Amino acid sequence: MQLPEHGANSSRLYEVFGLSVPDEVLDFSENCNPAGPPALIVEAWPYLITKLMNYPDPDGQPFKAAAAQFHGVSERQLLVGNGAAELLSLLAGRYRGKRVVLIDPAFSEYRATLEANGAEVVSVKASEAEDFKLPIAEIEKALPGAAAIYLCTPNNPTGILPSVDELLAVIITAKSSGTEVVLDEAFIDFVDENYSFIQHLEAYPHVIVVRSMTKMYAIPGIRLGYMVAHPEIIADVKRQAPHWNVNGLAAEIGVLCLQEASYREQAIQYAEAERLKMVRFLRAHDCKVIDSAANYLLFKPQRDARELYRNLLEQGMVLRHTENFLGLEGKWLRVGMKSETMMERLREAMTKWLKAQ
Repeated sequence: MQLPEHGANSSRLYEVFGLSVPDEVLDFSENCNPAGPPALIVEAWPYLITKLMNYPDPDGQPFKAAAAQFHGVSERQLLVGNGAAELLSLLAGRYRGKRVVLIDPAFSEYRATLEANGAEVVSVKASEAEDFKLPIAEIEKALPGAAAIYLCTPNNPTGILPSVDELLAVIITAKSSGTEVVLDEAFIDFVDENYSFIQHLEAYPHVIVVRSMTKMYAIPGIRLGYMVAHPEIIADVKRQAPHWNVNGLAAEIGVLCLQEASYREQAIQYAEAERLKMVRFLRAHDCKVIDSAANYLLFKPQRDARELYRNLLEQGMVLRHTENFLGLEGKWLRVGMKSETMMERLREAMTKWLKAQ
Protein backbone atom coordinates (compact mmCIF):
# COMPACT_ATOMS: atom_id res chain seq x y z
CA MET A 1 0.00 0.00 0.00
CA GLN A 2 1.64 3.25 -1.17
CA LEU A 3 0.50 6.14 1.00
CA PRO A 4 0.98 9.80 -0.01
CA GLU A 5 4.47 11.11 0.76
CA HIS A 6 3.17 14.36 2.29
CA GLY A 7 0.29 15.58 4.39
CA ALA A 8 -2.74 17.54 3.10
CA ASN A 9 -3.76 14.74 0.72
CA SER A 10 -6.82 13.30 2.42
CA SER A 11 -8.81 12.31 -0.68
CA ARG A 12 -5.90 10.18 -1.90
CA LEU A 13 -5.62 8.55 1.54
CA TYR A 14 -9.25 7.45 1.56
CA GLU A 15 -8.83 6.08 -1.95
CA VAL A 16 -5.77 4.03 -0.95
CA PHE A 17 -7.55 2.60 2.11
CA GLY A 18 -10.69 1.85 0.11
CA LEU A 19 -12.77 4.02 2.43
CA SER A 20 -15.59 6.39 1.56
CA VAL A 21 -14.72 10.01 2.21
CA PRO A 22 -16.82 11.26 5.17
CA ASP A 23 -18.97 14.35 4.76
CA GLU A 24 -16.51 16.21 6.99
CA VAL A 25 -12.77 15.59 7.13
CA LEU A 26 -10.54 17.26 9.74
CA ASP A 27 -6.96 17.33 8.51
CA PHE A 28 -4.20 17.25 11.14
CA SER A 29 -1.61 15.95 8.69
CA GLU A 30 -0.31 19.33 7.54
CA ASN A 31 1.24 21.99 9.73
CA CYS A 32 0.05 25.38 8.54
CA ASN A 33 -1.09 28.04 10.98
CA PRO A 34 -4.78 27.34 11.76
CA ALA A 35 -5.43 31.10 12.05
CA GLY A 36 -5.35 31.31 8.25
CA PRO A 37 -3.53 34.00 6.24
CA PRO A 38 -3.03 37.42 7.85
CA ALA A 39 -5.98 39.80 7.48
CA LEU A 40 -3.66 42.27 5.76
CA ILE A 41 -3.60 40.00 2.71
CA VAL A 42 -7.40 39.98 2.42
CA GLU A 43 -7.51 43.76 2.81
CA ALA A 44 -4.89 44.18 0.08
CA TRP A 45 -6.60 41.84 -2.40
CA PRO A 46 -7.89 44.57 -4.77
CA TYR A 47 -4.31 45.86 -5.06
CA LEU A 48 -2.86 42.37 -5.43
CA ILE A 49 -5.20 41.57 -8.33
CA THR A 50 -3.71 44.43 -10.31
CA LYS A 51 -0.42 42.49 -10.37
CA LEU A 52 -1.94 39.68 -12.43
CA MET A 53 -1.37 41.48 -15.72
CA ASN A 54 2.32 42.14 -15.07
CA TYR A 55 5.25 39.80 -15.49
CA PRO A 56 6.86 39.14 -12.10
CA ASP A 57 10.29 40.44 -11.19
CA PRO A 58 12.86 37.72 -12.05
CA ASP A 59 14.53 38.11 -8.63
CA GLY A 60 11.31 37.84 -6.61
CA GLN A 61 11.11 41.53 -5.78
CA PRO A 62 9.76 43.23 -3.75
CA PHE A 63 9.87 40.22 -1.42
CA LYS A 64 13.61 39.71 -1.80
CA ALA A 65 14.37 43.19 -0.48
CA ALA A 66 11.84 42.83 2.34
CA ALA A 67 13.25 39.47 3.47
CA ALA A 68 16.82 40.77 3.33
CA GLN A 69 15.84 43.75 5.49
CA PHE A 70 13.88 41.49 7.86
CA HIS A 71 17.00 39.41 8.55
CA GLY A 72 19.55 42.22 8.30
CA VAL A 73 21.44 40.64 5.40
CA SER A 74 22.49 41.78 1.94
CA GLU A 75 20.16 41.01 -0.96
CA ARG A 76 23.14 39.24 -2.54
CA GLN A 77 22.83 36.64 0.25
CA LEU A 78 19.21 35.81 -0.53
CA LEU A 79 17.48 33.74 -3.21
CA VAL A 80 13.68 33.60 -3.47
CA GLY A 81 12.03 30.38 -4.62
CA ASN A 82 8.71 28.87 -5.61
CA GLY A 83 8.38 27.42 -2.13
CA ALA A 84 11.15 25.84 -0.08
CA ALA A 85 10.55 22.67 -2.12
CA GLU A 86 11.95 24.33 -5.26
CA LEU A 87 15.00 25.52 -3.35
CA LEU A 88 15.64 22.01 -2.04
CA SER A 89 15.42 20.75 -5.61
CA LEU A 90 17.90 23.38 -6.78
CA LEU A 91 20.28 22.52 -3.95
CA ALA A 92 20.07 18.85 -4.86
CA GLY A 93 21.33 19.83 -8.30
CA ARG A 94 24.30 21.47 -6.62
CA TYR A 95 25.16 18.10 -5.06
CA ARG A 96 24.56 16.04 -8.19
CA GLY A 97 26.58 12.81 -8.02
CA LYS A 98 28.13 13.78 -4.68
CA ARG A 99 27.94 12.31 -1.20
CA VAL A 100 25.35 13.89 1.12
CA VAL A 101 24.58 13.06 4.77
CA LEU A 102 21.01 13.01 6.08
CA ILE A 103 19.87 12.60 9.69
CA ASP A 104 16.84 10.31 9.79
CA PRO A 105 14.01 10.61 10.48
CA ALA A 106 13.80 13.70 8.27
CA PHE A 107 11.65 15.45 5.67
CA SER A 108 11.29 13.07 2.72
CA GLU A 109 12.00 15.72 0.07
CA TYR A 110 15.69 15.76 0.98
CA ARG A 111 16.22 12.17 -0.08
CA ALA A 112 13.79 12.36 -3.01
CA THR A 113 15.47 15.37 -4.62
CA LEU A 114 19.00 14.19 -3.91
CA GLU A 115 18.44 10.70 -5.30
CA ALA A 116 16.77 12.20 -8.38
CA ASN A 117 20.07 14.01 -8.95
CA GLY A 118 22.20 10.91 -8.50
CA ALA A 119 23.61 11.89 -5.13
CA GLU A 120 24.98 9.22 -2.80
CA VAL A 121 22.79 9.60 0.28
CA VAL A 122 24.30 8.48 3.58
CA SER A 123 21.82 8.05 6.42
CA VAL A 124 22.77 8.65 10.05
CA LYS A 125 19.89 7.49 12.21
CA ALA A 126 18.83 9.32 15.34
CA SER A 127 17.97 6.82 18.09
CA GLU A 128 14.45 6.31 19.37
CA ALA A 129 15.98 5.36 22.72
CA GLU A 130 17.54 8.85 22.82
CA ASP A 131 14.27 10.52 21.76
CA PHE A 132 15.73 11.20 18.30
CA LYS A 133 18.22 13.80 19.52
CA LEU A 134 21.05 14.69 17.14
CA PRO A 135 23.67 11.90 17.25
CA ILE A 136 26.62 14.31 17.16
CA ALA A 137 29.41 11.71 17.34
CA GLU A 138 27.94 9.60 14.53
CA ILE A 139 27.37 12.68 12.40
CA GLU A 140 30.97 13.84 12.78
CA LYS A 141 32.21 10.41 11.70
CA ALA A 142 30.08 10.58 8.54
CA LEU A 143 31.22 14.04 7.41
CA PRO A 144 34.63 13.36 5.81
CA GLY A 145 34.17 13.15 2.05
CA ALA A 146 30.61 14.53 2.14
CA ALA A 147 29.70 17.51 -0.03
CA ALA A 148 26.83 18.46 2.26
CA ILE A 149 24.82 17.56 5.32
CA TYR A 150 21.15 18.45 5.76
CA LEU A 151 19.80 19.38 9.20
CA CYS A 152 16.15 20.23 9.89
CA THR A 153 15.78 22.67 12.78
CA PRO A 154 13.30 22.18 14.30
CA ASN A 155 13.17 18.69 12.88
CA ASN A 156 10.29 17.48 10.78
CA PRO A 157 8.72 15.13 11.89
CA THR A 158 9.99 15.07 15.51
CA GLY A 159 9.79 18.80 16.30
CA ILE A 160 13.12 18.64 18.13
CA LEU A 161 15.07 21.91 18.12
CA PRO A 162 18.83 21.32 18.29
CA SER A 163 20.68 23.70 20.59
CA VAL A 164 23.10 26.26 19.17
CA ASP A 165 25.95 24.27 20.71
CA GLU A 166 24.81 21.10 18.95
CA LEU A 167 24.52 22.90 15.63
CA LEU A 168 27.91 24.54 16.04
CA ALA A 169 29.53 21.20 16.84
CA VAL A 170 28.35 19.86 13.48
CA ILE A 171 28.97 23.10 11.57
CA ILE A 172 32.55 23.49 12.81
CA THR A 173 33.40 19.87 12.04
CA ALA A 174 31.77 20.25 8.61
CA LYS A 175 33.95 23.26 7.88
CA SER A 176 37.05 21.17 8.57
CA SER A 177 35.88 18.45 6.17
CA GLY A 178 34.86 20.88 3.42
CA THR A 179 31.19 19.99 3.87
CA GLU A 180 28.37 22.46 3.31
CA VAL A 181 25.58 22.52 5.90
CA VAL A 182 21.99 22.95 4.73
CA LEU A 183 19.77 24.10 7.60
CA ASP A 184 16.06 23.71 6.90
CA GLU A 185 14.32 26.27 9.11
CA ALA A 186 10.81 25.79 7.70
CA PHE A 187 9.30 25.82 11.20
CA ILE A 188 11.73 28.08 13.09
CA ASP A 189 9.27 30.98 13.13
CA PHE A 190 6.97 28.88 15.34
CA VAL A 191 9.77 28.92 17.91
CA ASP A 192 11.41 32.36 17.89
CA GLU A 193 13.27 34.22 15.16
CA ASN A 194 16.17 34.61 17.57
CA TYR A 195 16.82 30.88 17.16
CA SER A 196 17.44 31.24 13.42
CA PHE A 197 21.03 30.61 12.36
CA ILE A 198 20.85 33.40 9.78
CA GLN A 199 22.37 35.82 12.29
CA HIS A 200 25.53 33.65 12.42
CA LEU A 201 26.04 33.12 8.69
CA GLU A 202 28.77 35.72 8.26
CA ALA A 203 31.09 33.62 10.42
CA TYR A 204 30.13 30.36 8.68
CA PRO A 205 30.06 30.85 4.88
CA HIS A 206 29.59 27.12 4.29
CA VAL A 207 26.10 27.17 5.88
CA ILE A 208 22.93 27.53 3.80
CA VAL A 209 19.61 28.34 5.49
CA VAL A 210 16.34 27.43 3.75
CA ARG A 211 13.13 29.13 4.89
CA SER A 212 9.45 28.64 4.09
CA MET A 213 6.65 31.22 4.19
CA THR A 214 4.01 28.50 3.94
CA LYS A 215 3.70 27.27 7.51
CA MET A 216 3.55 30.38 9.67
CA TYR A 217 1.43 32.45 7.29
CA ALA A 218 -0.88 29.66 6.04
CA ILE A 219 -0.24 30.42 2.37
CA PRO A 220 0.73 27.03 0.84
CA GLY A 221 -1.24 27.74 -2.31
CA ILE A 222 1.03 30.51 -3.57
CA ARG A 223 4.38 28.72 -2.97
CA LEU A 224 6.98 31.04 -1.48
CA GLY A 225 10.30 30.34 0.22
CA TYR A 226 13.83 31.67 0.30
CA MET A 227 17.38 30.69 1.13
CA VAL A 228 20.11 32.74 2.78
CA ALA A 229 23.78 31.95 2.18
CA HIS A 230 27.11 33.33 1.01
CA PRO A 231 26.67 35.41 -2.20
CA GLU A 232 28.77 32.97 -4.24
CA ILE A 233 26.50 30.06 -3.25
CA ILE A 234 23.41 32.14 -4.01
CA ALA A 235 24.73 33.10 -7.44
CA ASP A 236 25.58 29.48 -8.27
CA VAL A 237 22.16 28.13 -7.24
CA LYS A 238 20.38 31.03 -8.95
CA ARG A 239 21.87 29.98 -12.29
CA GLN A 240 19.94 26.70 -12.04
CA ALA A 241 16.58 28.37 -11.36
CA PRO A 242 14.08 29.06 -14.15
CA HIS A 243 13.35 32.65 -15.11
CA TRP A 244 10.30 34.11 -13.31
CA ASN A 245 10.29 31.22 -10.85
CA VAL A 246 8.36 33.28 -8.26
CA ASN A 247 4.96 34.64 -9.23
CA GLY A 248 4.14 38.29 -8.71
CA LEU A 249 1.30 37.71 -6.25
CA ALA A 250 3.53 35.59 -4.03
CA ALA A 251 6.25 38.26 -4.00
CA GLU A 252 3.76 40.94 -2.95
CA ILE A 253 2.02 38.75 -0.36
CA GLY A 254 5.36 37.83 1.19
CA VAL A 255 6.10 41.49 1.86
CA LEU A 256 2.80 41.87 3.70
CA CYS A 257 3.42 38.74 5.77
CA LEU A 258 6.77 39.93 7.07
CA GLN A 259 5.05 43.02 8.50
CA GLU A 260 2.84 40.88 10.75
CA ALA A 261 4.81 40.80 14.03
CA SER A 262 1.77 40.48 16.33
CA TYR A 263 0.32 37.74 14.09
CA ARG A 264 3.55 35.74 14.46
CA GLU A 265 3.64 36.16 18.22
CA GLN A 266 0.02 35.03 18.58
CA ALA A 267 0.75 31.98 16.42
CA ILE A 268 3.74 31.02 18.58
CA GLN A 269 1.75 31.35 21.78
CA TYR A 270 -1.24 29.46 20.38
CA ALA A 271 0.86 26.58 19.03
CA GLU A 272 2.62 26.21 22.37
CA ALA A 273 -0.64 26.22 24.34
CA GLU A 274 -2.30 23.60 22.11
CA ARG A 275 0.85 21.51 22.02
CA LEU A 276 1.02 21.37 25.81
CA LYS A 277 -2.64 20.35 26.05
CA MET A 278 -2.07 17.58 23.54
CA VAL A 279 1.09 16.39 25.29
CA ARG A 280 -0.78 16.08 28.58
CA PHE A 281 -3.60 14.16 26.89
CA LEU A 282 -1.29 11.72 25.08
CA ARG A 283 0.92 11.04 28.08
CA ALA A 284 -2.15 10.52 30.27
CA HIS A 285 -3.03 7.71 27.85
CA ASP A 286 0.45 6.16 28.03
CA CYS A 287 1.61 7.36 24.62
CA LYS A 288 5.27 8.16 24.10
CA VAL A 289 5.58 11.80 23.03
CA ILE A 290 8.64 13.59 21.69
CA ASP A 291 9.20 17.06 23.14
CA SER A 292 8.51 19.40 20.23
CA ALA A 293 9.34 23.07 19.68
CA ALA A 294 7.18 23.28 16.55
CA ASN A 295 3.44 23.39 15.83
CA TYR A 296 3.15 19.59 15.67
CA LEU A 297 3.80 16.55 17.83
CA LEU A 298 5.21 13.11 17.15
CA PHE A 299 3.75 10.37 19.34
CA LYS A 300 3.69 6.58 19.62
CA PRO A 301 0.66 4.79 21.09
CA GLN A 302 1.08 1.60 23.11
CA ARG A 303 -0.91 -0.34 20.52
CA ASP A 304 -0.36 -0.42 16.76
CA ALA A 305 -0.25 3.13 15.41
CA ARG A 306 -1.61 1.90 12.09
CA GLU A 307 -4.80 0.74 13.79
CA LEU A 308 -5.30 4.15 15.41
CA TYR A 309 -4.54 5.86 12.10
CA ARG A 310 -7.22 3.89 10.26
CA ASN A 311 -9.69 4.23 13.13
CA LEU A 312 -9.38 8.00 12.98
CA LEU A 313 -9.67 8.01 9.19
CA GLU A 314 -13.00 6.22 9.57
CA GLN A 315 -14.07 9.00 11.94
CA GLY A 316 -13.03 11.71 9.46
CA MET A 317 -9.75 12.62 11.21
CA VAL A 318 -6.48 12.57 9.27
CA LEU A 319 -3.15 12.37 11.09
CA ARG A 320 0.25 12.22 9.39
CA HIS A 321 1.47 8.68 8.93
CA THR A 322 5.20 7.96 9.23
CA GLU A 323 5.54 5.10 6.75
CA ASN A 324 8.03 7.07 4.64
CA PHE A 325 10.20 8.35 7.51
CA LEU A 326 13.28 6.18 8.04
CA GLY A 327 13.51 5.24 11.69
CA LEU A 328 9.76 5.60 12.29
CA GLU A 329 8.31 3.12 9.75
CA GLY A 330 4.69 3.77 10.60
CA LYS A 331 5.02 3.09 14.33
CA TRP A 332 4.61 6.76 15.15
CA LEU A 333 2.05 9.40 14.19
CA ARG A 334 2.35 13.15 13.81
CA VAL A 335 -0.41 15.61 14.62
CA GLY A 336 -0.48 19.28 13.62
CA MET A 337 -1.91 21.85 16.01
CA LYS A 338 -5.23 23.11 14.68
CA SER A 339 -8.12 25.16 16.09
CA GLU A 340 -9.21 24.54 19.68
CA THR A 341 -12.45 22.97 18.43
CA MET A 342 -10.62 20.63 16.07
CA MET A 343 -8.12 19.61 18.73
CA GLU A 344 -10.88 18.85 21.21
CA ARG A 345 -12.75 16.77 18.65
CA LEU A 346 -9.58 14.84 17.90
CA ARG A 347 -9.03 14.06 21.59
CA GLU A 348 -12.62 12.86 21.89
CA ALA A 349 -12.18 10.63 18.85
CA MET A 350 -8.93 9.18 20.20
CA THR A 351 -10.10 8.59 23.76
CA LYS A 352 -12.16 5.45 23.21
CA TRP A 353 -9.43 3.73 21.17
CA LEU A 354 -6.67 4.72 23.59
CA LYS A 355 -8.64 3.63 26.67
CA ALA A 356 -9.07 0.18 25.15
CA GLN A 357 -5.29 -0.41 25.32
